[in-house]
Amino acid sequence: MRIVISEFISLDGVVQAPGGAEEDTDGGFTHGGWTHPFFDEVVGGAFDAALKGADALLFGRRTWQNMAAAWPERAGDPFADRMNSIPKHVVSSTLGDDKLTWSNTTRIPGDTAVARIRELRAAEGRDLLVMGSPTLARTLLHEGLADELRLMIMPVIVGGGKTIFPGDGALRPLELVSTEVSGTGVHVCTYRAADQEA
Repeated sequence: MRIVISEFISLDGVVQAPGGAEEDTDGGFTHGGWTHPFFDEVVGGAFDAALKGADALLFGRRTWQNMAAAWPERAGDPFADRMNSIPKHVVSSTLGDDKLTWSNTTRIPGDTAVARIRELRAAEGRDLLVMGSPTLARTLLHEGLADELRLMIMPVIVGGGKTIFPGDGALRPLELVSTEVSGTGVHVCTYRAADQEA
């Protein structure tokens, strides 16, 4: 499987709380929902295409909890039905198995996460899609486990917040595979690790 990280991201590299005011206020973050003015058919289409290419989803705990609270009640919509039915993996040291109420979810203990994700990546299948989950995404990039980045770069500067990029000083060359610009000025860019084949 290929690990694909899909993110809404600001011009200054912030991915925190793109969906709503109360999504993630860590660090006093007050700009939750900053993507809303820029969401259009191109952005929605990129999100839909990423899900259609995935055989499973991989989340950090906070993102999984936000998604698990939202998607089951939207059943009946084709996108929601896909979100609800697809296999899901959540990395967490604190969630008990009794809390995994979102259908088809498996917990990956935090202390074994990197090894288990390597096993998933080595398995047969299409994409293992990561949405949001900045701490997890940062770890995957640091460990060289991200095969592709699909970034929806929004024309806004947020001024600080969580990022997916490791701060370890390592150089990680990427190849731009495709780009599309939406009517709202969002650049939907797909990058692949420079040593990856198509």
